Amino acid sequence: MWDILAQEISKVTGTHFSIEKHHSVGGGDINQAWQISDAHTTFFLKTNDADKADMFAAEAKGLNALAEAEAIRVPKPVCWGVINDQSYLVMESLSLGGRENSTLFGQQLAKMHQHTQQQFGWHRNNTIGSTLQVNDLEESWITFWRKHRLDFQIDLALRNGASCRLADKGEHLMTNLSALFGGYSPRPSILHGDLWSGNWGSDELGNPVIYDPAVYFGDHEADLAMMELFGSPGASFFAAYREVYPIDAGYSVRRTLYNLYHILNHYNLFRGGYAAQAESMIDWLLAEI
Repeated sequence: MWDILAQEISKVTGTHFSIEKHHSVGGGDINQAWQISDAHTTFFLKTNDADKADMFAAEAKGLNALAEAEAIRVPKPVCWGVINDQSYLVMESLSLGGRENSTLFGQQLAKMHQHTQQQFGWHRNNTIGSTLQVNDLEESWITFWRKHRLDFQIDLALRNGASCRLADKGEHLMTNLSALFGGYSPRPSILHGDLWSGNWGSDELGNPVIYDPAVYFGDHEADLAMMELFGSPGASFFAAYREVYPIDAGYSVRRTLYNLYHILNHYNLFRGGYAAQAESMIDWLLAEI
């Protein structure tokens, strides 16, 4: 594989690259991750089974879409495809671990979210973790969230063993979804889509970096909610963000609605107690309605 991969990288970059060193690095639960290098250049490599090639293609196109917003740094995809029985994605290797600048991060993410299109969704599907994420275009955000986020995940949860009680409560929530929006009408902002704390960092100069996206266009609050699901970027982040892109007061309730999608997906990926957590979130949202 390594010789063929080096040839592909050389072809795309227009410079000779030979893999002199390669070593495995932490890559999460889904893919294998590597650093590959010669005497001059280092790249970051993800690999998986051949049937995951479309997942890597979607990630590469998502990174390019985020870069087009010209707001926040993302690793540049180099090439992707299938070699023998393995799919791969080669990216720019970034040195992370610099001192975090929460204020700059808030400003840059808010600027990214001001990059919009006419409809909600994206021109292609991708994945959230290893779960299919459907991004069919819709004029209505409520329709999009009901159909392509909640209904999709709840149906999958039922097939994975969740109770009918969860599905019944979810149906009740989806029927009354508009009550959580009041006079709020979000714009279709470009979203990272999976912006938990493991998917952002800082380069050696302290510039914010985001990676491992699940891109689509939706309510900017959905990214903010995910950032608070397993922690929080902090008060200085939100203060800086609000200066560039105000946050509607209803976010404090919709945050739970948006994170419900990710908790349902965690159940579908890992099972365990996530179904009970999702049901509790639905109960809370129904009480707010």
